[in-house]
Amino acid sequence: MGTALTVQNARMLRRRENEPRAAQYIRMSTDRQLYSIANQMALIASYAAEHRLEIVRTYIDEGISGLRINNRKGLIDLLNDVQSGAADFASILVRDVSRWGRFQDTDESAYYEFICKLAGVKVIYCAEIFENDGSPMSGLWKSMKRLMAAEDSRDKSAKVFAGHCRIVGLGYRVGGRPGFALRRELAPVVWTAPRWI
Repeated sequence: MGTALTVQNARMLRRRENEPRAAQYIRMSTDRQLYSIANQMALIASYAAEHRLEIVRTYIDEGISGLRINNRKGLIDLLNDVQSGAADFASILVRDVSRWGRFQDTDESAYYEFICKLAGVKVIYCAEIFENDGSPMSGLWKSMKRLMAAEDSRDKSAKVFAGHCRIVGLGYRVGGRPGFALRRELAPVVWTAPRWI
């Protein structure tokens, strides 16, 4: 019985050695997305199992906007590992194009992916309908998705700004906590018909 387990363990070890190694990159833009990281990791784990990839590294950016690379320690560390040759993986698994980044200049997103490609590390978008295989169609899909991610971010920003302007116009304070000794009280709005005197 002990010999059978040893043989089985040796087979599993051999199988794991033959599996291509991958890193995963996870990003959520705000701290209020409770399950975002777990959901991304579950989707990537499912993709990795289906494609026989072993996840050996995880890079995470929690509560960080995808608009710029500044403060994105996870992505910066990932790119540094790839460029320095310290990466012990052949591919990077990312949920989708928007998780890689919502850079307003779509070439910036492509640039960071190209850095990985030059180092021999492939970026794989697990939830996208296209395979990132370098084909013209794949390039077209990626460009469209990058543009859509950037535009979605711009659109949300404009809506939030318009909402804030409306709230300020109504006489409310926008932003963090009210100043000391100030509080908001909700009063019922009662409409009465105008009367002639």
